[in-house]
Amino acid sequence: MIASASPALRVVAVVAGVAIIAVVLDAAIRTFLLPRVSTVRLTRLVAGPVGRLFRLVASESRTYETRDRVLALYPPVVLLSFQAVWLMLTWLGFSLLYLGAGVSSFADAARYSGSALFTLGSATPADAWPLALEYVEAAIGLTLLALLISFLPTIYAAFSRREMSVSRLAVRAGTPATPWGLLEVAHTAGSLDRLDELWLEWESWFIELSETHTSLLILNYYRSPSPYRSWVTASATVLDAAALRCAVVDVPLTPEPQLCIRSGWLALQALGDYFEIPYPAEPTSTDRIAVTRAQFDVVVRRLRRAGVPVVADLEQAWTDFVGWRVNYDVIIEVLHHKFTAPHVDWDTARDVADLDDWPTADEPVADD
Repeated sequence: MIASASPALRVVAVVAGVAIIAVVLDAAIRTFLLPRVSTVRLTRLVAGPVGRLFRLVASESRTYETRDRVLALYPPVVLLSFQAVWLMLTWLGFSLLYLGAGVSSFADAARYSGSALFTLGSATPADAWPLALEYVEAAIGLTLLALLISFLPTIYAAFSRREMSVSRLAVRAGTPATPWGLLEVAHTAGSLDRLDELWLEWESWFIELSETHTSLLILNYYRSPSPYRSWVTASATVLDAAALRCAVVDVPLTPEPQLCIRSGWLALQALGDYFEIPYPAEPTSTDRIAVTRAQFDVVVRRLRRAGVPVVADLEQAWTDFVGWRVNYDVIIEVLHHKFTAPHVDWDTARDVADLDDWPTADEPVADD
């Protein structure tokens, strides 16, 4: 019985209760309200086990489509888990405060706390201090519920804006989207020299990605409506297409694709910093990248056969392409794995009708 115990035990109950409630309010504020990157320990403690459970269910032994369906449920489930844990801890914290305020037993304190938290009115203390705590707890409980309700429209508005550009990319580059496909479609449509609008759109897209996906971290885990589309895949496609445009396509260069690449790697580096992805601080064109020279040469041959004007000096083109891709290569490859996103497979550039004279994997393409 805390009521008949020493004042020291009441103080311990009050301190513990205040600490628990402070942790909950700190997590709620920094998760839902703070518009910047913030590491919230309680949020990670909840998201970690839920994420491990989903990864266990969506094991690599399953088909990609099955894994995609399972992982699509992770963001809403983890948001509901946040709310459930916060409410449970609030109930526990106020139960301790009721004990410290003079309630005779933990059973009575728990009943008062549950009644106040969910504004049921089924149990109301008669003393002044417990009654005051009841009003405070009711206000906090309603606030926690309102935060989640008001947070969802913000999440889905940002998700909708993100996916609008991803869907438009499917029109320009196919599904799954490929960087060479984007350039081929642009050339076929006679708009190769008018791609600057696309680069400007994706420059803005990357800037918004950097803001929304670091302040609303759950957005990173929201998957596209189509299993074979992803914001990670779209990022890689646009950045690689812009790098090919700068390095390979023999059309007068404009600043827009270069600025698109820069905004893209800065956005990805912001995500890499939060997710603790190690990447080179000062990459150079001599660094290794995930794309091989043979794959690059095959793409160049494919672009040339599609009628896309290609520069004559392929050695310099390869050096320039690597110089662009090293800025985002490591991060984008890790993000593909982390978020189980469809990978841009450069080997699929060989999937055309006349493959008899394509080079082998270790044989660079000679100029025609």
